[in-house]
Amino acid sequence: MSAANEQQISDWNGATGARWLANQEWLDRSLSTYGAAALTAARARPGEAVLDIGCGAGATTLDLARQVLPGGTMVAVDISEPLIGRARERAKALELAIDFKLADASAHPFKPAAFDLLFSRFGVMFFDDPVAAFSHLRETLRAGGRLAFVCWRSMGENDWFKVPLGAVLDILPPLPPAEPFAPGPFAFGDRRRVDGILRQAGFANVAFAPFDAPVLLGLGETRQAAVDDAVDQALRVGPLPRLLAEQTDDLRERATAAIRKALAGCATADGVAVFGAAWIVTATA
Repeated sequence: MSAANEQQISDWNGATGARWLANQEWLDRSLSTYGAAALTAARARPGEAVLDIGCGAGATTLDLARQVLPGGTMVAVDISEPLIGRARERAKALELAIDFKLADASAHPFKPAAFDLLFSRFGVMFFDDPVAAFSHLRETLRAGGRLAFVCWRSMGENDWFKVPLGAVLDILPPLPPAEPFAPGPFAFGDRRRVDGILRQAGFANVAFAPFDAPVLLGLGETRQAAVDDAVDQALRVGPLPRLLAEQTDDLRERATAAIRKALAGCATADGVAVFGAAWIVTATA
């Protein structure tokens, strides 16, 4: 296992996984439009065998299970024990027979030709070696099997990330330069790179559909309450908690005020929503 992969596993079983678990309902709400678009592209059918990669707390896994069960097979994999635990609880409550695996999808010994569909909602951008990972996963598909996933486009196109982070750049110490294409939310932003990864891994008929939709950051009975909700979540999930953790109280206060001002500019009567940009990617084995 590479050092980068070890870091991902450590993060998702540590502070990052804990934050996602604590904010699971908010995250599912914010990402629901993107998950629905990817599910439509996936075209899961009754009786099929499906693998949900990076299933997290199981929102898309439950939707897929409803489409293929009974008669089909639903398997879901994630490296985060806290999130898999929540997913199992949700499936049990709905009496859905889902096989959850706490494992690294890029290396887990799945049976060859076991699945009709590989699916992921924002779970495949964290592979340390994406060509090797997708080559491994392609072997799990039956002849004519399908791949469908949604991934973010570039950071610059995604205001849900750019607006709150941009608000603090002049307040906090300079950020270290980001490594291009390092595992992370925007690692698959470059369409040509992702196309090359999938074709090197042996996939055919690779197609990209841009999908743009608001990302809902805050809700409330009033505009101010919605801004409060959005600020609270920005300080809990994403890059800001880590950036602010080591700062002085004064810097944190100044940063929070700047974030509030930036998100207030995005508030409407329906809540705080900002622009999001993704790819819906499909391919065949």
